[in-house]
Amino acid sequence: MINHDDNITSTIVSGTNVIRDIFASVNDVVGGKSVVYINKIDQIKAEALMGLRKQAAEKKCNAIVGVSIDVDEISGSGKSMFMVTAIGTAVVVK
Repeated sequence: MINHDDNITSTIVSGTNVIRDIFASVNDVVGGKSVVYINKIDQIKAEALMGLRKQAAEKKCNAIVGVSIDVDEISGSGKSMFMVTAIGTAVVVK
């Protein structure tokens, strides 16, 4: 590594929908994995990582180290959303 820049952060907030919630509720009752939610979270993680890549490129960096991903649920008024935050350090590597 020859140079490092500041930390970069990408946050994506995405809502769930009624159909997805119904399928997830059924899985919760029978004890299965909620594949619908797992896929949604994976999609949001990919978007957050893409945001990090974009920021690193804008800073003329060619790599990101120390990546951390945090997944949270935001809910209220009968609605729920997922928030994914990705944090890393943009660096230049030769």
